[in-house]
Amino acid sequence: QVQLVESGGGLVQAGGSLRLSCAASGRTFSSNAMGWFRQAPGKEREFVAALNWSGSRTYYADSVKGRFTISRDNAKNTLYLQMNSLIPEDTAVYYCAVSITSDSTRIYDYKYWGQGTQVTVSS
Repeated sequence: QVQLVESGGGLVQAGGSLRLSCAASGRTFSSNAMGWFRQAPGKEREFVAALNWSGSRTYYADSVKGRFTISRDNAKNTLYLQMNSLIPEDTAVYYCAVSITSDSTRIYDYKYWGQGTQVTVSS
């Protein structure tokens, strides 16, 4: 059974940093794109960052570009999101996900999802 478990969320002041982790189990995803999405209250889930199967290509939403860094460790089957210079608008539940393709940022390509981790940024 495939399972994705996020960790690292929490409450942080504006300007602070958090590092999210997503541990995958049940199968390896070394051939799949992986990404982070987020959903704020009353809003639709939105793309945050993704990388292709090898990690050689990364993609970011304009709103987080230059502040967030996505990475993966295929040996550990783990995905990371380093978030710096956090702002209150970053407050959301963050989800890691695995695509059925090797390189995608489209939400409908992502089949496996974690339960999410709350990130709250206070002003």
